[in-house]
Amino acid sequence: MIYIKNGLLYTMQGKSGIGEKRGNILIKDGKIAAVGEQELLPPDFEGEILNAEDCIVMPGIIEAHCHMGITEEKKGMEGDDCNETVNPVTPYLRAIDAINPMDAAFGEAVRAGITAAMIGPGSSNVVGGQFTFIKTFGRRIDNMVVKAPAAMKVAFGENPKVNYSGQNKMPSTRMAIASMLREELFMAKQYMIQKEKKTDDFQEDYRYECWLPVLKKEIPLKVHAHRADDIYTAIRIAQEYDLDITLDHCTEGHLIAEDISKTGYPVILGPHLASRSKIEIQYASFKTAGIMEKNNILLAITTDHPVSLIQSLPYCAGLAVKAGLSMEEGLRAITINPAKICGVADRMGSIEVGKDADLAIFSGNPMEIFTETFYTIIDGRIVHRRKDVVI
Repeated sequence: MIYIKNGLLYTMQGKSGIGEKRGNILIKDGKIAAVGEQELLPPDFEGEILNAEDCIVMPGIIEAHCHMGITEEKKGMEGDDCNETVNPVTPYLRAIDAINPMDAAFGEAVRAGITAAMIGPGSSNVVGGQFTFIKTFGRRIDNMVVKAPAAMKVAFGENPKVNYSGQNKMPSTRMAIASMLREELFMAKQYMIQKEKKTDDFQEDYRYECWLPVLKKEIPLKVHAHRADDIYTAIRIAQEYDLDITLDHCTEGHLIAEDISKTGYPVILGPHLASRSKIEIQYASFKTAGIMEKNNILLAITTDHPVSLIQSLPYCAGLAVKAGLSMEEGLRAITINPAKICGVADRMGSIEVGKDADLAIFSGNPMEIFTETFYTIIDGRIVHRRKDVVI
């Protein structure tokens, strides 16, 4: 058991979840057992007491889109398993089979108070494969998984075009990208219809089984799209096939924010702490986040690690605040909002009784550059402790 006392609790619950109210948290069996301003310490308590006076206690930070452990640091080609660049449609690939928890980025994430991440294939393919949502601490990936599959990756725009036009095969145009995705969805839908008929001659097909959670709206299409026209194409196809999607990157989203808002689709914005290295991200700006907020769009902020380093996630939120996002929404964009977008808000993203005890204790606001992470707690276990601090 762990007892956190006298902390400034940012619970991320509703509009009052970021008020600086001093309170206490009791952790038991990996879960949040009690939260309140009153004394919660049971008389038979056996565990560690953390005095968090003058510290901010928050739900652990969540990265909604990255390639940690699948594009490893320090290893070059040997550690790069992000894109299967010989076939433009590979829905049956599973990130869980390529994520290496030994990647140094996991340690950086934990030290930054990042307790969970959505990880999956890159954007070289029209359909890249299945994302996995995991906790950031562990050695065996199977024990870190929260949700798998958690999303199906698809990509529009430059990346598929550049990769396959150089191989002298489709897709080399945006028309081909959209057509290939439609064809795949059409075939998958026909497969689902046939399976539901339960005829004696039906045979399961490995290629299309992976589409069933998408077609049933159990998981979303995770859409890589930067340019406004690509965002519109993604929305068009999603509506044609009645799918849930997340708009990842959404670099030109500020130009079409009203239309995105009408769809109700959430946005995972970024990475903006990186160079504008290609045409379709020429308008990348931290100001986009504030425009998303003004249009009531559910927003998360991403580093797209390793495009921006995973440990910079809270600072990316801070730069968005500097450019016009509200302080409250900046904190939500790295906690409860990504939890909602990734479909795990029943377990994390806010400090509530019954949720996983994934917490971070900071010396101040984590979006400020000099703030230190004193403790990171995952599943009720202290996985990072700043050794020279006594709180």
